[in-house]
Order: sequence, then C-alpha cells, then structure tokens
Amino acid sequence: MGMLTGKRALIVGVASKLSIAAGIAEAFQREGAELAFTYQGEKLKDRVEKMAAGWGSDICLPCDVTSDEEIAAVFAELEKRWGHLDILVHSVGYAPAQELDGDYLEVTTREGFAIAHDISAYSFVALAKGAKPLMEGRSGSMLTLTYHGSQQTLPNYNVMGLAKASLEASVRYLAGSCGKDGIRVNSISAGPIRTLAASGIKSFRRMLKRNADRAPLHRNITIEEVGNTAAFLCSDMASGISAQNIYVDGGFNTCAMSIEEMEEGNAE
Repeated sequence: MGMLTGKRALIVGVASKLSIAAGIAEAFQREGAELAFTYQGEKLKDRVEKMAAGWGSDICLPCDVTSDEEIAAVFAELEKRWGHLDILVHSVGYAPAQELDGDYLEVTTREGFAIAHDISAYSFVALAKGAKPLMEGRSGSMLTLTYHGSQQTLPNYNVMGLAKASLEASVRYLAGSCGKDGIRVNSISAGPIRTLAASGIKSFRRMLKRNADRAPLHRNITIEEVGNTAAFLCSDMASGISAQNIYVDGGFNTCAMSIEEMEEGNAE
C-alpha cells in the first residue's frame, strides 16, 4: 500500500512527459493515488489525455486558468465524478517571451507584468477557491511549484521572479486561510529542469550548467525527485507541514559561491 492510497488528486499543468507535473503524476500513481488532470487548449488535449490514460485516469478536463468559469466547471465535474478531493497540484507558470529576454526594466511592461502574475500566481488562488469545498473534512493538501528566482535575481528571469514571489506569499496566506479546515498548503522550489516552460528563458542551458557547478550535489535534479517530494508533502506522513517552501535543488539555494568558482578567482 502506497502513502497516497485512497487519495484523489487533481494535477493542473501537465504539458509533456518532461514537465514537473508529469514527474508528480508518476510518483502519485506509484503511491496509490487516483488522478484527474486538466489541459490548456485543444492543442494539448490529445497529448494530456494519452498521458492521463497511462496513469490510469479517464478524467481529463479543459481548463484555462484565467477563466473562473472554466475553473468552476472543473470542480463541478470532479464533485459529480468523485464527490470529494484530497489533493490539488498547481504546476503553472507563464510570462510573455519578450519579458524573459533582456534587462528587467527595459523589457517589463504593464501588460506582461499582469499576465505573469495572473497565470503564475493568482491561478493558484483561483483553483484553491474551487478545491476547498471538496476538501473539507478530508485533511486536504494543496501544492504549487516555484523557483529560487523569487528570492534572488537571475538574468532574464525578470517578471517571473516577481510572480513566483507572489505565489510563495500566496502559499503562506492560503495556509492561514485553509488551516482551520485541516487543509495544508505548501510549495516546492525545484532547481532548473529542462521543461517546455523553461525553454522560454534565454540562456537556460547556461543556467543549468551554473546550477550543477554550484550546487553541493554537483548536479541538476530530476522531475522524479520533485515528484517524490510532492508525494510525501501531499501524504499524511507530512500532516504537520504547512505554509512551507521546500527546496529540491541539490542545495543550490544555500551556496553563494562554489569551491570551483573560488579557485577560478584565485587563478586570476
């Protein structure tokens, strides 16, 4: 019996087999959870439905996270099919490509700022509004994905850094709002992973190399490692953990400079 046996989970944000949400779905299925998915637009429908079937799920619903009507329709269908929900996973992030290429002040626009915050941060709040009634009395768990660019500046990450900082603040406020109903809210700050979303960030390959060079583990992390952490956080084994941001980045966030970087400086 897995640590998520008997749990029903909605995963929002699966886009490909390389996405972090796919790693989470894999771990959840292995640990016994029953899964439901959403997809963004008809372009992704067939792909997500095929992946969902591979994880034993026949629930795959359309959801544009900027639409309160579509979000409401998702939870209405889940209530009809399941009657309740135990886990919500939010793996969504987006900013227009031009906002992620160049100097922050020069490329950031009012429109791009609003889009990044709406899709990357507010969408978690909007989904939580729909999920909460289905979680009451079930020791529910809500989880989102963030990145260290919320805490320290990174070239080209720009407005996404601000949106992720907003998302992390939402985790704390949602935890306070939902805690009285026994619902836990947490986030995972994953190290850089080669996903569709990451491909929109200029010089992402260089970011991967720097992360691996500096991290104490001297490597980048995998979607499987994030999935395993997510499974734990959403299980009853983590019943005392809420309002937390858990780093899964090989320790990168703790290092200002690697030994190798120091030695390079000495060589000069």
